[in-house]
Amino acid sequence: MSVFRSRSTLRWLVPSAAAAVVIGGGAAAGTIIASADPGLPERSAAQLLVDVQNAKVDGFSGTIVQSADLGLPKISGVTEGSGVAGNIASLVAGSNTAKVWYAGEDKARIALMQTDGETDVIRNGSDVWLWQSKEKTATHLKVPAGADNKKPEALPSGVPSTPQEAADAALAAIDDTTTVSTTGAAKVADRDAYELALSPKAKESLVGQVRLAIDAETHIPLRVDVYAKNATSPAFRVAFQQISFDTPDAQQFAFNPPAGTKVTEANTAQIEKDAQKNAKEHRAEVEKARTEALAKGEGPKVVGEGWASIVTAKLPADTAAKGDQAKSAEGMLDMLPAVSGTWGKGHLFAGSLFSVLVTDDGRVFAGAVAPELLYQEAAKK
Repeated sequence: MSVFRSRSTLRWLVPSAAAAVVIGGGAAAGTIIASADPGLPERSAAQLLVDVQNAKVDGFSGTIVQSADLGLPKISGVTEGSGVAGNIASLVAGSNTAKVWYAGEDKARIALMQTDGETDVIRNGSDVWLWQSKEKTATHLKVPAGADNKKPEALPSGVPSTPQEAADAALAAIDDTTTVSTTGAAKVADRDAYELALSPKAKESLVGQVRLAIDAETHIPLRVDVYAKNATSPAFRVAFQQISFDTPDAQQFAFNPPAGTKVTEANTAQIEKDAQKNAKEHRAEVEKARTEALAKGEGPKVVGEGWASIVTAKLPADTAAKGDQAKSAEGMLDMLPAVSGTWGKGHLFAGSLFSVLVTDDGRVFAGAVAPELLYQEAAKK
């Protein structure tokens, strides 16, 4: 996930609607107050949400560690493997480390640290660089004048999310199916923080709690933990291991390709043109598929609400005619545990936070719920 967002990178705003819902009582913010230990002023859950909404800093640098243990089965190329597969696997059962620097909207850098090298994306004014040390390659492009809000998202998959991005996603999910409270004070990256907790009201949800550690001084999220129900350790965590709010030196964003690096000058105008064309074609394909699916009564549907909702859909009838990609997906499906019941037969992909059921007759059921609830829904043919 890239630091080069179209929105302001460092505002990390909680959606105003979410804050209004909590403050207004739509979600159960309650009157629980964060513990003043170690000497912090008391803050309610509603006050902390406003704090995060108004958070802003001029600069920072730090090290982020993302770790996950989702309790998923071993599947080659998905939950285990090397190379690209290893990067994907580390997102669901392992850890990633990234270093970040920020000194304003046009000065930002993120570096994914790997055992065999690093991948950097650097924004310095109108210059953007993507550097991959292992491949000894660098791509350079210019941000067109007046296009500051069209910053490229060039980082590859496998880059750990920042606590801010994870917090955004969690807070955007706040509605009347969520209880919001505080759990007291925390210590993250040697800084005092308040801890905000989001808990699903639905007993059926596999998610037990999402906890956000918010810096007591700057109000920026320092850590996000996602706990499975009844678990004592997080299934997913993204946190600053170290952070400084001193503005990084300008030299940190001045990139000079190391000797032996193959440099590619990207045609920014062509990239933008291709991106718009691809987006248009993609929207057309999605809309066509959606229209056809709805006409056949096969479009995605949501059953239930909030944290215990289940998404159902039907796969295309003729998978064999879809080519190598579909065949590869089919082969991966065969690696999943086979399951059966009154609803029929299929394969299950399940971990501590979610479950996905794909039936042999082409139906898909997914949600942050136990497999048994998917089986019950599958039985309602």
